[in-house]
Amino acid sequence: MANVDLKVSGMTCMHCEMHVKEELSALDGVNNVAVELNPGAESVVHVGLENGATVSDAALREAVDEAGGYTVESIVR
Repeated sequence: MANVDLKVSGMTCMHCEMHVKEELSALDGVNNVAVELNPGAESVVHVGLENGATVSDAALREAVDEAGGYTVESIVR
């Protein structure tokens, strides 16, 4: 399983975490999502991908934006 880590700004609470997890989990190929919430700083979102799955950076950014207007500052593959 491949992992992608997103650094996300604007997340402040568990509600934010829930919305981001929901949007990212809906993407094809995403197996699981875990969030290290850091209110007032960049949170780290760990996205686990199914074997052989690929999800574009644009799709990840769009899903996070759809969750509530949060911003993906960087993506580490």
